[in-house]
Amino acid sequence: MTERVYFWGEDENIPGTEPIQFSAAKLSKNIKITTTDPDGIAESTVVEGIQDDEVERGGWGNKLDFLFSCISVSVGLGNVWRFPYLCYKNGGGSFLITYFIAMFLCGIPIFFQEVAIGQYLGSGGMTLVGHLCPILQGVGFSTMIIVFFLDVYYCIIIAWTIFYLINCFTQLPSLPWENCDNWWNTDACFKGSSNQTALKIVHNTSIPIGHNHTRTPVEEYWDSRVLGITSGIEDLGGMQWELVGCLFLAWVFVYIIIWKGLHQSGKIIWFTALFPYFVLIILLFRGITLEGAGEGLLYYVKPDWSKLATSGPWIDGATQIFFAYSVGTGALPALGSYNNFHHNMYKDAVITCFVNTLTSLLAGCVTFSILGHIALTQGSTVSDVVKSGPGLVFLTYPEVVLKLPGSPAWAIIFFVMLLILGIDSEFCNVESFVTGLVDYWPNLLRPHRRKFTLCCVFAMFILGLPMVTKGGAYVFQLMDFYSASGMSILWVCFFQTIAISWIFGGDKFCSCIYEMTGRRPNKFFYISWVFLAPAVMIGIFLFYCIQYTPVTYGKDYKYPEWAEVLGLLISFSSMIWIPLYAIYYLLTQPGTILENLQNGMLPRIKHRGKPPKAEASQNIPLSESKAVFIYHDAT
Repeated sequence: MTERVYFWGEDENIPGTEPIQFSAAKLSKNIKITTTDPDGIAESTVVEGIQDDEVERGGWGNKLDFLFSCISVSVGLGNVWRFPYLCYKNGGGSFLITYFIAMFLCGIPIFFQEVAIGQYLGSGGMTLVGHLCPILQGVGFSTMIIVFFLDVYYCIIIAWTIFYLINCFTQLPSLPWENCDNWWNTDACFKGSSNQTALKIVHNTSIPIGHNHTRTPVEEYWDSRVLGITSGIEDLGGMQWELVGCLFLAWVFVYIIIWKGLHQSGKIIWFTALFPYFVLIILLFRGITLEGAGEGLLYYVKPDWSKLATSGPWIDGATQIFFAYSVGTGALPALGSYNNFHHNMYKDAVITCFVNTLTSLLAGCVTFSILGHIALTQGSTVSDVVKSGPGLVFLTYPEVVLKLPGSPAWAIIFFVMLLILGIDSEFCNVESFVTGLVDYWPNLLRPHRRKFTLCCVFAMFILGLPMVTKGGAYVFQLMDFYSASGMSILWVCFFQTIAISWIFGGDKFCSCIYEMTGRRPNKFFYISWVFLAPAVMIGIFLFYCIQYTPVTYGKDYKYPEWAEVLGLLISFSSMIWIPLYAIYYLLTQPGTILENLQNGMLPRIKHRGKPPKAEASQNIPLSESKAVFIYHDAT
């Protein structure tokens, strides 16, 4: 009698057997296996189903979803809101020099590295460094603290945007910042179109926060109507209840988008990634045709070489790259973790980085052309026309929409764009935070992901309330300077790069990329990961510490010492986790301190890779006398 052999795999000729092929897959339910021996005695066994981790975590619907998600998380308010005001603060062209140095030596290589390692490990930013170098698991904790701070204060910008958007409808067919005839305007308010008109204004009015010139209706609307700003952080005043409502509405929007998980929001991201460019290009054409725009653009590209001898442009240029690219926040590994293991992420990373930078430059052109026009109408210079602060975007863009026909409609379109950019970046960052914690405690949090996300959103809303008081702008500036930029983000990115490129190993990491894509990265990336990026980061960090300059609001307001100490504590609250966890690891692991140090530098990788098809098709012979019948267990 010919014996039948049952096997998994492709056709295989086995002498003396009659092959019968069938397929198998991972089981998501319990099954009952009944085995019959040669005597006809049956024996049943219940086998528990295997949960596929990738099914649990989800994945992208197609490859373009990932690309547009990368663009969405990295192209956002960091480009339109933060880049122009840091560029203006640091003298225009001087900032661009440091920005491009950081972009090529740190930004693009580390962006690629984070996406690749997230894809390789299939985990978010909290756990990836711990997999590669357990003793530096503190990098993951530091990242989560930074992302948490970022999520809290980033949503304030969305609240400001919602406030403007709602008020676009209150005085139709005009806009509330169009003239000086409102209850919040002062005697210094001036609406003019020529130098001579500006010079007729008498500067004898008490003007808040260090101004010594006239103020446009747009500027007074921002300070007096939106913020109701006080004299300093010492006086927070009462709540701006309209902003409180806008902040609550912003968090509702964010939660609605992410409540099903990031990977289910892919189609939303397509629209949110493309729509802002339509608006920015229109505003650009109007901005560069304004009278005086040339002076603003000249200030934008002309370096002030003396500023390069100070730490400001260097720390702001480097951290703006990290901030805009979302490097060091865990967002990129989280996005990469949803990729198919063999997805070629290199092209997506490079495209995203260049799109990000071009978006920043585009937003800068719009902003500085408007600043040149405002300087001309006020009889001032571009460097002194407005105070450089986090509200620069709310001073320039509302100004340019007034120059467009049908200005209320364009104002609505612009603030819808800003709202999309803000929510787009915010829900990706919140998802990064949630994914990091869920990946670290999967058994506890993954079954309750929606409830956990809701708890996080509510906590962030409560912590954001001090920033919607009348002195909230000062708190916001303190958070922006110390929590998610500056030395804290440099510190985290440095140790993350060291863990991947030095301890895990640059060559080994290149081999991981080869395993995923079939191609090794070129030498430039290897040199950047191992030498250039760490050197640039530690150099700028030390330069910043040596020439440390306290934060200011605008050009004149200096924070009190207690606020400065509070800001430093905010930075240290994220930085401290790296050395603290390393000490904890050395003292609590079994073995001597030296053994723990050695073991703490050995990777513990949960491999996501699937072997090639030829290797996966292994035959598993089963004789007919041991034929197995499989039934789904109804229980």
